[in-house]
Amino acid sequence: MEKSHSLGKTGEQLAADYLRDKGCRILERNWTTGHREVDIIAEDDKFIIFVEVKTRRPDFQLHPREAVSVPKQRNIIHVAQVYLLAHECEKEARFDIISVVSDGSEHRIEHIEDAFYPTL
Repeated sequence: MEKSHSLGKTGEQLAADYLRDKGCRILERNWTTGHREVDIIAEDDKFIIFVEVKTRRPDFQLHPREAVSVPKQRNIIHVAQVYLLAHECEKEARFDIISVVSDGSEHRIEHIEDAFYPTL
């Protein structure tokens, strides 16, 4: 397995564990529709939460949260629309970014709630 792919999977697992520790229930991991994907779909008491996880090494120049471009946000919003309709969800959607900066032994997690809105 390629190092960056392994780092990404590690980051997604850390993010899922983090969300569980915060009381969220993980509904889906790597949910796709067509060629679009969202890393984690979770829920809490109020929201269905669509989470993009970005994992980087500490020496990477671009902060992980800056890697979620407007086109990527649009893709996640599309995935959310399909998921919400398919599952007849009544909770409000929220779009979060979790960034994981990891050197392999230490991990720093930053959770940005309401990172973007479906008005794009």
